[in-house]
Amino acid sequence: MELRLILGDQLNAGHSWFRTPDPAVCYLMAELRQETDYCRHHRQKVLAFFAAMRAFATALTQAGHRVCYLTLDESARWPDLPTLLAAQLEAYQAERFAWQSPDEWRLASQLKSWAAGLAIPAQEVESEHFLTPRDGWQHYPHGRMEFFYRALRKQYGVLLDEGGQPLGGRWNFDAENRARLPDNQPIPAPLTFANEVSEIDAMLTRHGVNTIGHADANALPWPVTRRQSRALLEHFLVHGLPHFGRYQDALSERGWSLFHSRLSFSLNSKMLHPLEVIRAAESRWRANQATISLSQVEGFIRQILGWREFVRVLYWEQMPAYGRVNFLGADRPLPGFFWSSETRMACMRHAIRQSLEYGYAHHIQRLMVTGNFALLAGIDPDEVDAWYLGIYVDAIEWVELPNTRGMSQFADGGLMGSKPYASSGAYLARMGHYCKGCHYEVKARSGPDSCPFNSLYWHFLWRHRDKLGANPRLALPYANWDGQPEAQRQAMLATAEHHLLHLECL
Repeated sequence: MELRLILGDQLNAGHSWFRTPDPAVCYLMAELRQETDYCRHHRQKVLAFFAAMRAFATALTQAGHRVCYLTLDESARWPDLPTLLAAQLEAYQAERFAWQSPDEWRLASQLKSWAAGLAIPAQEVESEHFLTPRDGWQHYPHGRMEFFYRALRKQYGVLLDEGGQPLGGRWNFDAENRARLPDNQPIPAPLTFANEVSEIDAMLTRHGVNTIGHADANALPWPVTRRQSRALLEHFLVHGLPHFGRYQDALSERGWSLFHSRLSFSLNSKMLHPLEVIRAAESRWRANQATISLSQVEGFIRQILGWREFVRVLYWEQMPAYGRVNFLGADRPLPGFFWSSETRMACMRHAIRQSLEYGYAHHIQRLMVTGNFALLAGIDPDEVDAWYLGIYVDAIEWVELPNTRGMSQFADGGLMGSKPYASSGAYLARMGHYCKGCHYEVKARSGPDSCPFNSLYWHFLWRHRDKLGANPRLALPYANWDGQPEAQRQAMLATAEHHLLHLECL
């Protein structure tokens, strides 16, 4: 008999393992305290993964497969995954063991090390999900994501004409996809699901699992089955895609999902395949070009085919050292308002409150609001990582770490992005509506009532000039700094120093 392990983010019904039921194969799935405790997760994240795992186990059983599923009540007797696996191999008298390649380095190394000591044959197989191999950094143009993205467009024939050239004559329509959301632009109501997970919620309480955020155990909004995931995809194609690209960077308090797909949990748990989503978006655009422009669909596909695949190959190329890089030497503790949302900065208050409420924020909220603040304030990337990894429903280390430590905090020195994603309050005012009702004045650069993003931005450039001053993409900001009157520069630096000493009071 062969025992095959399925991890909680390997819910891929299309995997070759499941083509034909085999009575000599048993699939093992387990809710693990090891996985609830490696960081402090959002309540909805734990509920969604456990609910999706249970639904997947049920679907496998109904398809004729033999499944051993251990709830947290049943698995709690074993301290970690290796000891649980050893016990199950003995209980089932297994003669072989197999597992799909984990996407997180910690799990991959844990399983590989443990399996190496087995007295029975053990085999690691591909997860059959990603469009690039784990060592893709060595086989694709990897200097910048743009060239990596173009190579994948060509490989998979996405948005190309008959001659293999990009439709519209351009590879990238990012310039058209940076619009502020107009006050009169209707926003679609998000599709949510009322999944009843009260039994799982009670189990988490019973075991003392420490979580953050809010959750309605009677109406978990996230998709936990492939059917629900496909329904969410269809909802996005109808209601989100026609305006997605144009407003993908917009900041607004009028809605928590705007035109975003919110498919990342379904993708990262593998209930949806990336190429399935890409093909569906391109097909919908081709059939509806009167209502969906090329820039809308290109912006969406780039996030999956370019960005998502790029961060994964970067992660596997750089781990485990990547989890320790700190190029800018940031070392301040994460302010307490990241856990409570109690701050007078309107943009930060909204982004954090939404994250606590839904376990979700779109990419610009993560990058240019909370991430931007942490970068400017010099917050320790270890603490920023832990917050992002825990608070978001879709966060798994392979995708979270390069985006947080690399793209957001520039702790990798430029592997993920060619310059720090830093901005003053002017960007936030241009892309959103927060500033009108904020305690702080976005046009003021210094003084107690000035927007903290302004003085912190210039202080950030000033204090890191030795490391960033030669970056050609920062030549204009540094020239701007040098051209300001000395009294104005000193006033901004003094204001920033005061903010840095009193971060908890902002």
